[in-house]
Amino acid sequence: MGDKLNIGRIGWVDITVDDAAGLRDFYAHVVGWKPENVDMGTYSDFNMTMPESGIPAAGICHARGSNAGLPRQWLVYLVVADVAASARECVERGGELLVEPRGLAGGRFCVIRDPAGAVAALYQEP
Repeated sequence: MGDKLNIGRIGWVDITVDDAAGLRDFYAHVVGWKPENVDMGTYSDFNMTMPESGIPAAGICHARGSNAGLPRQWLVYLVVADVAASARECVERGGELLVEPRGLAGGRFCVIRDPAGAVAALYQEP
């Protein structure tokens, strides 16, 4: 499992949309991010990197394949110790599970809606 010091922090942010290439170009011009292709097999999603360092800052994803059901909004990924346990706790405390726990980048994630209606992803590092 990942570094326990990361539990509770925002580990990533991305957005899933129908026109990922168009939004990639929008944020490249508005924010100055530099896009990097992320091979998804038959298409590419994008890591948007900081211009000076090349460090990934955010992702822009196509609403295809496993991302088809994700909400069309910026989605924060909150690092948790155990994504399955956190998903169960979410439901027990009045939240809703929008995407069941599954693999992502060597770890696991799910998408929840909290009792106030806000959506976030929970991410368990590898």
